[in-house]
Amino acid sequence: MHSEVIVITGPESSGKTTLAVQLSAYWKSPCVAEVARSYLKDKISYQQSDLLEIAKQQHRNESAVLSESPSRLVCDTDLLVIMIWSEVKYGCCDPWIYETFENCLAQKSTRRRYYLCDSNIPWQADSLRENPNNRNELFKLYLQKLKKYELSFTIVKGDPKQRFEQVVTAAGF
Repeated sequence: MHSEVIVITGPESSGKTTLAVQLSAYWKSPCVAEVARSYLKDKISYQQSDLLEIAKQQHRNESAVLSESPSRLVCDTDLLVIMIWSEVKYGCCDPWIYETFENCLAQKSTRRRYYLCDSNIPWQADSLRENPNNRNELFKLYLQKLKKYELSFTIVKGDPKQRFEQVVTAAGF
């Protein structure tokens, strides 16, 4: 059985979680939450090694849900986000993240579809967000990566309702 994996991606404070929750409820599909939020909530600071642990937990959570063979899975982020985050913050990324991401893309039992959230919505500050002033640059990095890996993607814009409608229309189910 093939699973459709819907990945919501994009810069910080671009509406990823809101959209993922909406889609999961609408399709009555499981949603894999962003691990970084829970992992970092009680940390004062973090190191690059923390990003590898976040990536491993994110991948484990996604794999666990996929092992149940859902017809559709919504992911509030995936390894692409952690890859870009590591490259931007530290100038490099752990090879495990690259390799595992590429392995996920190669799996024949899943079909991944990315929805890139445009950053042109108001910034919502919180203690875990770091990049209020370069979201447009980050958006361009996401776009470059999606193209580099030749991923199926759609850019979504507007308010939460408009973004939701764009995804539902683009997904065609």
